[in-house]
Amino acid sequence: MTATVLDPLTALVVVDLQKGIVGLPTVHPTEGVVARSATLAEAFRAKGLPVFLVRVTGGAPGRTEGPGRSGEPAADWADLVPGLGRKEGDIVVTKQQWGAFHGTALDLELRRRGVTQVVLTGVATSIGVESTARAAHEHGYHVTVAVDAVTDMDADAHRNSVERIFPRLGETGTTDEIVELLG
Repeated sequence: MTATVLDPLTALVVVDLQKGIVGLPTVHPTEGVVARSATLAEAFRAKGLPVFLVRVTGGAPGRTEGPGRSGEPAADWADLVPGLGRKEGDIVVTKQQWGAFHGTALDLELRRRGVTQVVLTGVATSIGVESTARAAHEHGYHVTVAVDAVTDMDADAHRNSVERIFPRLGETGTTDEIVELLG
């Protein structure tokens, strides 16, 4: 599905485009994801719409069967990548879980601004982006995912999120389509 409309008060939420994550091997090069996210951020700022930059600094507790992080991350691991062109007025959200809503002030900050829709970009499609999309949908926001501004470490997981999950949570579109909807 192609994105059809953006609400008058839509926010951009950029997930985990930080130094420790963009260097991971991904399905689509992260340089393109960062560049398209920066394009969207500039377009949102030009319209006076909020830009949220989300970063992860920890992980949820509990046992998992999958591998966890090993060793101590580099000191700049959680630093947002410079390619995003962070500006004064951008809101930085620091999370400890996959999704950007649980345990953060994201919902409060969106509601304070009257936001009714979010556009999502970032890494990883099936982890941070999908978790944030699910929570946004559950919180009652309209959700749009910029499908050319997300990537994952696993091709099957990426494809599943883009083709099966995101259309059930909202709409999808390309960066160019979303910029066009911004007018």
